[in-house]
Amino acid sequence: MMGSFMLYCKKLLKALLLSVWFAAAAYADGIDVNKAEIRQSEDGYQLVADFNVNLNYVVQQTLSLGVPLYFIGEFSLTRSRWYWLDEQVFQSEQSVKLSYNALTRQYRISRGALFQNFASLDEVIRILDRQNSTYIPFDTMKDGGSYIAAVRLRLDTRQLPKLMQVNVLTSKDWDFDSGWYRWVIRPTDGDLRGKAE
Repeated sequence: MMGSFMLYCKKLLKALLLSVWFAAAAYADGIDVNKAEIRQSEDGYQLVADFNVNLNYVVQQTLSLGVPLYFIGEFSLTRSRWYWLDEQVFQSEQSVKLSYNALTRQYRISRGALFQNFASLDEVIRILDRQNSTYIPFDTMKDGGSYIAAVRLRLDTRQLPKLMQVNVLTSKDWDFDSGWYRWVIRPTDGDLRGKAE
């Protein structure tokens, strides 16, 4: 009787540990790309990306102590050429500052001179997850061409306080970089969303 109860407890514990492990894997720290596409409007084309940003405990604690975090959204568009190196036809970079004010207990997200305050970190992360490039003029992409669009989001650790940068170099807690996500665009096909490469 006691032996079967112990076996049942062991199986239950193993199942619980596995479910915790799978949940942790599903919400791993870092930055992933959910979706990326190029959109057309009356102002031109725009590269748009939805990321999944998950900050770990160390980064969240640093932010809560008043240290601002800077994220860099990078966008590029290159034209494939069979006879020579690919030609870079568009490149843009946007910096987003994420900060916390302990007095007001509010998070702030800033892009240049524009800023917005939020009551919770989750709200700020939802805004950070969505990144857009500046507008790309219509004449940048020509019919019959093949283009490679690329997006990336990373934490700029060079903008952290100097004393922290030594620890950052030796710790994986600060490795937040989605890596480049690329897809092919062929304007003649009308396929502006492209596909992952």
